[in-house]
Amino acid sequence: MALADEIRKLDELRQSGALSEEEYARAKARVIDGEAAPVMQSASPYTAEHTAPAEIEQQTRQWATILHISLLAGFLIPYGGLIIPVVIWQFKRNELPGIDPHGKVVVNWIISLIIYSIICVPLCFIFIGFFLLMALVVLHVIFPIVGGLKANSGEVWKYPLSISFLT
Repeated sequence: MALADEIRKLDELRQSGALSEEEYARAKARVIDGEAAPVMQSASPYTAEHTAPAEIEQQTRQWATILHISLLAGFLIPYGGLIIPVVIWQFKRNELPGIDPHGKVVVNWIISLIIYSIICVPLCFIFIGFFLLMALVVLHVIFPIVGGLKANSGEVWKYPLSISFLT
């Protein structure tokens, strides 16, 4: 295989998340030096030897969808919509790098929702707060569903009205 083909394959693996920057640099140096050593010797379970980039992409989409939809867990489990998405994000972001932007979007929405709810409570004394809280509940159902659908198609969707705390 030509040198350019080897480097192109390494670059594809790095972009898909199968190789870290460090692994990419070591493997590229081996290829350039002409060593016949295997391209990857990594402890990561998501290497080219174990998981194809297409499978990593499919897993990323699946977990990103679950991450968005897990916001709705709060309707079934007290504080589930706050804790479960953060736990999923923290456990999966190193394993599947494509999860990180979805996790940031979800956490930004959680923080924004808390702030908006706190603002609405005193407004309940002049009755407008009740309508605003109802609107927040509707948005809290709609946004995770749309975000999950977009994540399933491979797109990161920033929730409207979400304040960007994490970028």
